[in-house]
Amino acid sequence: MLGERLRELRLRHQLTLRELATEAELSPALLSQLENGVTDPSLSTLRKLASVFHAEVSTLFSEPNAPMVHLSRPGERMQLTAPLGEISYERLTPGRGDLEVLQARMRPGDVSSSERRGHESTECIVVLEGEVVVEIGDDRHLLHSGEALTFDSRLLHRFCNESLEPAVYLLAVTPPVP
Repeated sequence: MLGERLRELRLRHQLTLRELATEAELSPALLSQLENGVTDPSLSTLRKLASVFHAEVSTLFSEPNAPMVHLSRPGERMQLTAPLGEISYERLTPGRGDLEVLQARMRPGDVSSSERRGHESTECIVVLEGEVVVEIGDDRHLLHSGEALTFDSRLLHRFCNESLEPAVYLLAVTPPVP
């Protein structure tokens, strides 16, 4: 799915693996593994690739033939990995481009990104286990299990686990722009 989309975008932009690797500052071996579905990308890798294609990260996940009904099973979901100390996500929805739902597991001290980011979307976070601090602009919102927060994601934001226990949350983003 993602690998096929990356190959399609690379060929559409008339780039070889080496040319794309050079422009994205990634290794050709990593790109080959991504295109062949051998490994899952990090969020920073996705941002680099989207930049080369002059597109949003969500473009990399759009699936022209996404099913109208999509069953998501644990162990079969796409993983979006992140650097140590940052959150990795499981993608629960197909890539139709209208809605993305992600599940995140945070260890104590984990953050969604090293700095707050904004993008053209609306987000809703629902904490399933533990506590999550949502930083939006200069405000901090402490969410406990069962609580939800919806916000305009153009505001600079990030998620933090400042507790001593793991946390799990769902994140709905529409339109999808990580």
